Amino acid sequence: MLPITADLEHGIPHLNGQTFVVTGANSGLGRVSAGALAAHGARVILAVRNLEKGEAAAAAMTGSVEVRELDLADLASVRSFAADFDSPIDVLINNAGIMTPPLGFTADDFESQFGTNHLGHFVLTNLLLPQIRSRVVTVSSLAHRQGVIDFTDLNWRRRRYRAMAAYAQSKLANLLFTTELERRLTAHDSAVIATAAHPGLAATNLFHSGDRRRLRDSLGKAITRLFTQSDTAGAAPTLNAALADVPGNSYLGPGSAFETRGETVFASRTPNALDEDVAGQLWEASKELTGVGFPESLS
Repeated sequence: MLPITADLEHGIPHLNGQTFVVTGANSGLGRVSAGALAAHGARVILAVRNLEKGEAAAAAMTGSVEVRELDLADLASVRSFAADFDSPIDVLINNAGIMTPPLGFTADDFESQFGTNHLGHFVLTNLLLPQIRSRVVTVSSLAHRQGVIDFTDLNWRRRRYRAMAAYAQSKLANLLFTTELERRLTAHDSAVIATAAHPGLAATNLFHSGDRRRLRDSLGKAITRLFTQSDTAGAAPTLNAALADVPGNSYLGPGSAFETRGETVFASRTPNALDEDVAGQLWEASKELTGVGFPESLS
């Protein structure tokens, strides 16, 4: 069991003087994580698509909290966010994500889940990396277990679109990104490490999409009530990945009930998520798609 408990009452150190950027921090796990960090003295940047919702979230938090606009589904927004951020960052938490929407595409014509959950964070991380001092945390999912990276059709142009399969691909991509980022950081003797986490089954608004048909939304709410743990418990793996004394490329998640709930432990990955060759291939494909790669200042 890692030091930060599921109730977030134990294990979070004093964070005075440290800066954290949390994507998708206006709701769900991101909001809980950001609030806990700010309450323990950190300066926290809520990187959010909707400024009004971000300001409402910030108003409910204690401590030093700032709100900045970031739309991961628009690489122009990602670049603008990074260009406007000129101070050191201790930890970047790549938390934002969308889950099983109807087929759609980002401003840059990527399938919405792959583009938002993976490529948006890929670009954000690489642009901010020269300013990051401690670690990059990326939030994945148990769904990575069903994921397959189809390099012939990453953006679902030729395959029949299946929303859950696309989500699983994006969450597998999060883990492969962490593996390859850690390899590159180590190769360049960087003090920064890359880690990952998953929340188990946490009661987040991923289950409550405004685009969802009524029956599916009702089913999501029923699953949430019956089987998930709280947002607070779901945020604990992310906070441990950000703050605990763990090695690079660690993957953390709940330790009970097939990793769906409980105190944070080192989580398991599928063989697909451990394939370093695929991780390297995905990195190169992501670089080609976005035009952004590992920063030259660290190369």
